[in-house]
Amino acid sequence: MELKPGYKQTEVGVIPEAWGVSSLTDCCSKITDGTHDTPKPVQSGVPFLTAIHVKDNWIDYQSCLYVTKADHEVIFSRCNPEHGDVLMVNIGAGVATTALVDVDYEFSLKNVALLKPNRQRMVGAYLNYCLADRKPRITQALSSGGAQPFLSLTEIGEIKIPLPSPEEQHAIAEALGDIDALLGALTQLIAKKRDLKQAAMQQLLTGQSRLPGFSGEWSTYTFGELFDLLRNASNSRADLVAEGDIGYLHYGDIHTHGSPFFDCGRDLRTYISAEKVRTTPLMADGDLVMVDASEDTEAIGKAVEITGLNGHRAVAGLHTLLLRAKGNRLADGFKGYLQYFSAVREALVRMATGVSVYGISKSNVRTISLAVPDIDEQKAIAAVLSDMDAELAALEQRLAKTRDLKQGMMQELLTGRTRLV
Repeated sequence: MELKPGYKQTEVGVIPEAWGVSSLTDCCSKITDGTHDTPKPVQSGVPFLTAIHVKDNWIDYQSCLYVTKADHEVIFSRCNPEHGDVLMVNIGAGVATTALVDVDYEFSLKNVALLKPNRQRMVGAYLNYCLADRKPRITQALSSGGAQPFLSLTEIGEIKIPLPSPEEQHAIAEALGDIDALLGALTQLIAKKRDLKQAAMQQLLTGQSRLPGFSGEWSTYTFGELFDLLRNASNSRADLVAEGDIGYLHYGDIHTHGSPFFDCGRDLRTYISAEKVRTTPLMADGDLVMVDASEDTEAIGKAVEITGLNGHRAVAGLHTLLLRAKGNRLADGFKGYLQYFSAVREALVRMATGVSVYGISKSNVRTISLAVPDIDEQKAIAAVLSDMDAELAALEQRLAKTRDLKQGMMQELLTGRTRLV
């Protein structure tokens, strides 16, 4: 491949001619790691962080352990993290995960490597971004086998990175830091909006708070009075195809779905031959499809209300219950929220049986009892919660796009394809 003028091919890829290539040993004044023992934890003392506290580009100081000052001094004499240093997990599932030290107080480490940049040559924030970008290549080079992944200090020191001037490193780190700040603000906003939605559901789905214009008594029904429970298909994923006659909603697709509503025209990705489900009832818009098996009780009974069929044919698949509303007691757009009623949630957890996998039966689901408002109030509650869901979805989409933007910026800035200095 022909190189652009001003660029050169190196062992770390194509970079500007003005940039160098350095091993971590050459650009760090110290590479060491924390203790491999576990000091006796205490209720209060000096913070003690392990590999589980080092996440991608952030450090979880809040859930740290504590050790005595005497134990800390022994560890800190060898491994002394300071503001601007970089931590790298060097053993276990999170191996090669890095984060920048951004606090000024002392803490101790276990099973985490410490990289002290040579301040004359290396900016810590740049080093952190550079290692994050190279993480897939670092982990890919690790030997696989029965032992857990491990990076020795020698192997860490041999890692090579592109090395622009300190001024350009600062500029790159600042640009990426700005987008990280935006990502952090979006993440916090999404968490806040989720808390607000949870509070709204707690108030509106219990009748503790009523929307303006509603004051009537709620009526109590069992699920057996509200729904017909229809037969589902029982085909495994081995029978499914990417294209076919009939859409197939597998229970795993419900477990991983983030909304109480499932738009079949947009979200359905698996299909099955019509011959294999010829006696299975087709789903209809407004049906509720509930999973009847889960590895934990929190997800047992997770459900989605079906939307967006628009003439498409689809069936409820393996480990699901297909619930079709009777009469005119439940509004479309409200059924997806029934799983969040405290009476429903408590009943599902109570009736779940199993050891490693929990299950619920049709007969038990029919007995679940709950109080619901009239149709008009259901529609009003659904409109409020739907608006909240739409706002959350828009924020999550913006977060995903911002992450993609950061990834693109890293590819441009850390290779020198786009220059800031």
